[in-house]
Amino acid sequence: MMWLSGTLCPSLQQHVCRDALERILRTKTRVLPPMGKPKLPCWLLRSSPNFKPLSSGLATGRPLTPDSAISGRLNISYNEGFSQKAWQSVGLKHSMKCGFSWIADEMGNASKPEFALGALGLIVKRGYIVNVYMMNIILKGFCQNGKVGKAMILFREMGRNCASPDIFSYNVLINGLCKEKKLKQALCILVEMEAAGCFPNLVTYSTLIHGLCKDGRVDEALGLWEETKKKGLGADVIVCSTLICGLCKKGSFDRGKEVFDEMLAKAISPNVFTYSCLIHNLCKMGRWKEATAMLNDMMAHGILPDVVTYTGLIDGLCKDGRSTKAMNILNLMSEKGVEPSTVTYNVIINGLCKEGLLSDAFKILEMMTKKGTKADVVTYNTLVMGLCNDRKVDEAMKCLNLMLNGKICVEPDVMTFNLLIQGFNKEGRLHDAVQTYHRMVERGILGSTETYNFLIGGYLRAGKIVKATNLWKHALNLGFSPNSTTYSIMINGFCKMQMLSVAKGLFSKMKACGLGPSVIDYNTLMASLCEEGSLEQARKLFEEMKNATHGPDVVSFNIIINGTLKAGDFQTSKEFLMDMLEMGLAPDYLAFFTLINRFSKLGQLEEAKNVLERMIASGFTPDAFVYDSLLKGFASKGETKEIIDLLYQMADRGVVLDSQLISTIMTCLCDLSENLDVMEILPKFSQEASKGASISWDEILLELKKSHPDL
Repeated sequence: MMWLSGTLCPSLQQHVCRDALERILRTKTRVLPPMGKPKLPCWLLRSSPNFKPLSSGLATGRPLTPDSAISGRLNISYNEGFSQKAWQSVGLKHSMKCGFSWIADEMGNASKPEFALGALGLIVKRGYIVNVYMMNIILKGFCQNGKVGKAMILFREMGRNCASPDIFSYNVLINGLCKEKKLKQALCILVEMEAAGCFPNLVTYSTLIHGLCKDGRVDEALGLWEETKKKGLGADVIVCSTLICGLCKKGSFDRGKEVFDEMLAKAISPNVFTYSCLIHNLCKMGRWKEATAMLNDMMAHGILPDVVTYTGLIDGLCKDGRSTKAMNILNLMSEKGVEPSTVTYNVIINGLCKEGLLSDAFKILEMMTKKGTKADVVTYNTLVMGLCNDRKVDEAMKCLNLMLNGKICVEPDVMTFNLLIQGFNKEGRLHDAVQTYHRMVERGILGSTETYNFLIGGYLRAGKIVKATNLWKHALNLGFSPNSTTYSIMINGFCKMQMLSVAKGLFSKMKACGLGPSVIDYNTLMASLCEEGSLEQARKLFEEMKNATHGPDVVSFNIIINGTLKAGDFQTSKEFLMDMLEMGLAPDYLAFFTLINRFSKLGQLEEAKNVLERMIASGFTPDAFVYDSLLKGFASKGETKEIIDLLYQMADRGVVLDSQLISTIMTCLCDLSENLDVMEILPKFSQEASKGASISWDEILLELKKSHPDL
């Protein structure tokens, strides 16, 4: 039986445990002999891997107490001081009780704590009384196996029928609930235990603080910490480190540092985890001097950096765009005898890929392989993403083929395929994207919502409406729920194909599903409505947007102002502009250009000039498009002086001339009064050649002289 829990498979182990239980129950109560080999219950107990022989107790015939028999398995110590007489009062000899405890423990840890309940059923059926120790074993088994609901039922039964829960019962259940993120119930159990007169200890609070911090509810965790201080429970390095890490993750580094300082003031020595968390966050914030000082302080206290500390430093450097410096840290790790983990390598590979240093990233992969550290799917997904972002999708495809051919012992996941599908889509290679999707399905991977979003978007961009809608239906049949991105892709696709009735239907359905449209969704539909001439519908959508949680942005105002000006509604457009300014939204270049262009076309040239002045005052430089609109507007009104003033302004600002602006200037010069000498009235312009199709003013005049020698 010594090999029982070490080598048997769980199912066979359960059968052996049940058989052993029957043997115990058939064996009448026995006491341990003073000398010689122990009887059945004791050698059953010895089969537990954590069993330590109590030779002195066996040799002298002293009673085998529940503390010594059970605490080794539960890693806890009970101090109720059960005696031989106490065991007899519940109808059990101590030796038989130990056998029952071992069986319940073995069954509870064999991923089938229900069998332990069955064992207890047999015990109760035989007329024995079950105590809190055995119930705790099963409670722990349920929680360890993720069956917190059953643990909760058992916990309630404990209070009603057999033994009242003790501090261990409450702590086990609270831990199980926290692991399942059922924090509301865990906090209710805390209240219950206090009401039942079972006072929580530091373990109770540590468990809840850890659960709350992990869930991002750091303020509540701090409240519990204050509660421990009021109750005189104090705190240990685990509680403080958990709070520091939680605060840092939330972005409250300074508050985390305060907890660290308080910890030092109370003579609680920080550990490597405490320092690593603070150093990592200092690096992410770019506070390198403080990070270095913290690292030095850590080592001055005799705490050596571990792989987590170094990984935090590497991550900080990579996020700061200094991946090549991070490679030096990697070399330092080797010098200090700290072996980088797969996560360490993944972090630096990701940093190098983001900076476009793909060759260095592959060198890290090679180094990783030589050192015997296995690359995982995250490693290869990071490389695939880097290659796709660098428009090297075919190279990325080679990585996938290596995985599929079994040349590397890494199985691709849905993320691998999604990255490639997205990469092919960005390059307009829809056929390759679809082929990759089919290869994924052949591997038994159904995909994700993102997979179908990429493909539907690709089909719509290619104008393949039927295939897009069929894929949508297929995704729904597979059980995938469309998300806000799905609707955004489809609304945008149908708007671009001028199928506004479908786009509006999808927009309405999106709202009905509780998926709030984003600013981009509103802007996309509103722009299409304006372009179609459905200005009233666009205005209603804009008003609806004003009442939404996010509200309109600068682009929204640009769209509606452009639409109203296009329709000739000058007054309404001015009102929209005033609304925009009242909301604290500063017009961007596009807003200024839209206003100048539309005002010029409507002949509202004074308004156009005012907008130009405001544009310059706002720090924007008018370009060829702006001046082209103004010149055309003034030319249509025969405003010779304004045209010449604009030409002087353009010369002073060194405006780059394109073919369109050159054509407009030549037309304006040709339309000037015959009494004007063009060579005299034009300013002296820079001879510097400009970009692209631009030419110097002298070249313009030369062209003009050839075309109109009379000028």
